[in-house]
Amino acid sequence: MWGLKAYIKPYWKFVMLGPLFMLFEVFFDLLQPRLAAYIVNSGVVERDLSLIERVGCLMVGVALLSLVMGVGCNLFASRASQNFGADIREVLYKKIQTFSFENLDTLKTGSLITRITNDVVQVQNLLQMALQGLVRAPSLLIGSVVMALLMNLRLGLILLGTLIVLVVVLFGLIRFSFPLFSNVQAKLDAVNTRIQENLAGIRVVKAFVRNDYEKKQFKQVNSDYTRVSIRAARFIALNSPIVSLIMNACLVAILLYGGNLVWMNTVQVGDLVAFINYVTQVLSSLLMVSGLLMNVSQANVSAKRIHQVLTTTPKIENRMAESSSPILGQHIKFNHVDFTYNGSDELQDKVLKDITFEAYRGETIAIIGSTGSGKSTLVQLIPRLYDVTSGSIQIDGNDIREYSLLELRHSIGMVLQDAFLFSGSIRDNLSFGRLNATQAEIEEAAKMAQAHDFITRLPDGYETKIGQKGVNLSGGQKQRLSIARTLLIKPPILILDDSTSALDLGTERRLRNALKEVMEENMTFLIAQRISSVMEAQKIIVLEEGSIVGIGTHEMLLETCEVYQDIYRSQYGKREAYYGSTQSFSSK
Repeated sequence: MWGLKAYIKPYWKFVMLGPLFMLFEVFFDLLQPRLAAYIVNSGVVERDLSLIERVGCLMVGVALLSLVMGVGCNLFASRASQNFGADIREVLYKKIQTFSFENLDTLKTGSLITRITNDVVQVQNLLQMALQGLVRAPSLLIGSVVMALLMNLRLGLILLGTLIVLVVVLFGLIRFSFPLFSNVQAKLDAVNTRIQENLAGIRVVKAFVRNDYEKKQFKQVNSDYTRVSIRAARFIALNSPIVSLIMNACLVAILLYGGNLVWMNTVQVGDLVAFINYVTQVLSSLLMVSGLLMNVSQANVSAKRIHQVLTTTPKIENRMAESSSPILGQHIKFNHVDFTYNGSDELQDKVLKDITFEAYRGETIAIIGSTGSGKSTLVQLIPRLYDVTSGSIQIDGNDIREYSLLELRHSIGMVLQDAFLFSGSIRDNLSFGRLNATQAEIEEAAKMAQAHDFITRLPDGYETKIGQKGVNLSGGQKQRLSIARTLLIKPPILILDDSTSALDLGTERRLRNALKEVMEENMTFLIAQRISSVMEAQKIIVLEEGSIVGIGTHEMLLETCEVYQDIYRSQYGKREAYYGSTQSFSSK
């Protein structure tokens, strides 16, 4: 929790005023038993009704002042804690935005959601309790013990002995509960991850009739979470009974011994009544302290998890200053690039191995290969969604690591394999990368992506609202909107990562024809599964198990690359090659 103190500083006035008001409240609460003792000793015993009235009115006034101080403390504590929690959530969100794909792979989406919600609530509640309960409980405890000792030392020693026993018991409970709270948060991560994955893939679950399987999986993680939570709750549940048992035993001992002292006229009845009140206040403050210490233990786990995110260094180092020359996208060079997800140099871990090629503006570089050959990983290295493990990638003669991430990614338009759309209107989604785009520019991009016609047929056209991830659109429609969104920013480097897989051949052909002008002006990387999508590219790169096994034009690869021939054969059978080839490679 101490590692988050910087986020408390902006609200130091509230942090100071809250405990100050609470101290005044405790002072007024400690005054009440003294006044009650005075009424009994000097009013009730002496039968002085006027004194009882005067002191009674004073007690009412003290109670009202205590109420005002308590409300003031609550207001200041709430302002401080709520703002503290909001700031941490915002900082966490901003921090997560800086993470590379590798960071996100390590920390997991479900865990990050838990940290930005549940863990933040834990530390936020702890701050509020600290400004209220952690001030009130110890102050009331110490004040009550001091007042009790001042009233009668012999009875006070009984109370002190009881407190020593309670401290030892509570220390043991907290020591054993701390690892349990860590385990509880880890199990909650697993529950959130399972929920997040299931909701994201609910259509797949229903399509494959895996509802029962998913229910069993969720039941397992939910049972694990419940089991650990119950174990932790047992320790929390032990607090109140143990404290009550010990303090009630103390109360009985004080009543027996104190009653004997009253019988012997050593102690006045009013003093014994006041002493019992102080013991009751000690009991209530101890119950509060024990509960707060458990909350501190739990919130400390959450604070450590938050601190882990805040201190995580993004795997991709961002050069903050922009380079002197803008990125024109004239030339890209992959120079002996290797990549592994875990940073290992072992050959068996390498997803990409010794990737070397060059591309120039105006070229379309198609990348084809079997599933898992590293096609998407290769293009994700260009905008530094991942960083190369060894080797380098240069744009316009400069290593891409010398550009700021903002500068680099502004110059690259990428249509991802998963056509992700946000909740909102079609216009909002299309202008996601260029908020100041005019309607004419939006429509031009949509026409080029072959999306304008179906958009205008929708009830509200470009203002039509789409659900989360575009649930009310077909796969092909989502892909065309994703392509239009990227075309609108007019990047010098365009990456199409299998972005036409859901389109029919006719729509794909019209799209390719519409993109010809763009491709002639830009450098385009095109990942596709179909030979028909890549055969017109100036350069085709064939990947197999992370290595380049062929590079050249369609005709060249039909003659020289066995992997390309196999892909062609799987899609077209044993027909003659395109472009009037007189020799069938299938006979080789």
